[in-house]
Amino acid sequence: MTNNIIADLSMDFSVAIVNLCDSIKGKSAIVNQLLRSGTSIGANIHEANYASSRADFIAKMQIALKECYETEYWLELFVKTAIISEEVYKKLKNDCGKIRKLLISSINTAKANV
Repeated sequence: MTNNIIADLSMDFSVAIVNLCDSIKGKSAIVNQLLRSGTSIGANIHEANYASSRADFIAKMQIALKECYETEYWLELFVKTAIISEEVYKKLKNDCGKIRKLLISSINTAKANV
């Protein structure tokens, strides 16, 4: 059940990132960095659902977690350089934080059930 919640949240987050990046293209040469990391979260979660083993599942979820941290970095950089507003930043950071917490919980559960 939790994986579906994570998958749904990460898909919604990916859509928000794509829409944001489309709206700020041309404002910064690093928009693609945010686009890549922000959408990679969901792609790795999706791939983890089809993992060949528990270790593979954990590895994919850990990659998604790393991408989550990277995305938070880019969002912070974008707000500090006034590429995005504080309001947009807070919403996306909050959404990314929810996904991060669920990823950590899922990874810990998977590791405990080895």
